Order: sequence, then C-alpha cells, then structure tokens
Amino acid sequence: MGRPQTKQGFCGKLCLLPLKPVGWGISIPLFLPCVTSQKNKFKLISHKMNFKVQMNHAWVKQWLGHLLLAVLAAAMGLGMETAHANPSATCPPLLNHTFDRLQDEKPQSLCQYSGKVVLVVNTASFCGFTSQYKGLEGLNAQYKERGLVVLGFPSNDFAQEKGSNKEIADFCESTFGVKFPMFTKTQVTGDGAAPFFKQLTAQTGQKPRWNFHKYLIGRDGKVIDQYSSLTGPDNKTLLAAIDKALKVKP
Repeated sequence: MGRPQTKQGFCGKLCLLPLKPVGWGISIPLFLPCVTSQKNKFKLISHKMNFKVQMNHAWVKQWLGHLLLAVLAAAMGLGMETAHANPSATCPPLLNHTFDRLQDEKPQSLCQYSGKVVLVVNTASFCGFTSQYKGLEGLNAQYKERGLVVLGFPSNDFAQEKGSNKEIADFCESTFGVKFPMFTKTQVTGDGAAPFFKQLTAQTGQKPRWNFHKYLIGRDGKVIDQYSSLTGPDNKTLLAAIDKALKVKP
C-alpha cells in the first residue's frame, strides 16, 4: 500500500539535514522539505545530507568585539544617567545649593556651574554702585567662552532693593542689558542669610558690607578671594585673579 497523498499531491516527511563541520565548530540539525516532480505532481521524499558550519576565528573575534563595545556603551550610559539624576554626586559642597531664577522663579541648582570660575555678586537697583551691572555683563560676555560665569543675587539687606522679582528683572534687562544668571531676592547677611552666603562668609572671614560685594570661586569650587563694592568689574587686581583662575584646567 502506497503512502497517502494530499489533495495537492504532497506526501512523505521532512528531511533531517545535520550540518557537517568543515573545520572546528558545531553541528546544527536542520529540517528541510525535499520535493521532486513527477507527472506535474510533487512528492515529499526523505534524504539525508551532512553539512558542517565552520566557525571562522576572525568572525568570532569581531562578534566578541561588538559585544564588548555594546556592554561598555550600556555601562557608560547608565553612569551618565546616574550622574544626571544625582548632580550633587560630583558637585562641590560650596555650590550644592538651589536658588529660584529671577525671571521665572524656577529652581536652579548651582551645581550646574561646577568646573567654572564663578563671580558671585549681591546686587541692588537703587545703589551708588548699580552702574556696575554694565561692567559685570561685559565681564561675563568677555570671559564666558573661557569658563567664567557671573551670578547676581539681588538683596534688600541694605534697603536699596524694594521692588518685586519681576520689577528687578525688567530693570536689569532694560537698563543694562543683563544676560548673566540672576536669582530672586536673597538675604546675604545676618542669621537669616542664605546658607550659600554663610559659607562664603565663613571661608573668607568677610560678609558683604554693602551692595555689589564680590566673591571669586575657582574651578575646584573653593573661594579664591573676596572684593569690596569699591572693586569694580574692570579692576586690574580682579581681572588678574579671574585670568589666573581661568587658566587652571577643569
């Protein structure tokens, strides 16, 4: 009795094709249909064939190399995400503070200025030194590409900054074209001083005595020096200190 035949004329079974190694390697069993033609009908028949897959040394090395690169890339990506999620992990203690931005009152971490040379200034809109805004903006623009950033902290500690944060922001931009980062009104002296300014005072031994007192912070996040209101943005001593600090590699 012959094998049963389907309506389309197919019968039989799948062929087992063990792969015959040519060099060193592994044998892979493979099932393939073997088909012949007889009187316009197809019959499935069984054959045995031997194949081997040669594992090429160069190919293996290339594959392992790609795998290693993928693992390293994943590890680096995880490290970057961790650092981004926790910026304080690499932030100097002095800069590990958050203040609201003057223009929109959104929280800003000072950690974003890590590795830069920072000039901190407590400012006021109605002071005899208010014109220093122009020089500070010029200083920030001139040395920005080299790594300097001027940070302005409006303060009413000396009763010369009565306006709202919006009024201060409008005044600074419209009058002096200030573009450097500025923050909302901050207490810079006394028991209620912001912790950031308490640290600046502790490290220098000098609290702000008036508006536009200045603290210069190096790339390592440590205070280099402090300057009184009488030291303008174009002061040679201040400029020399900034230039020296900028030459230090991050």
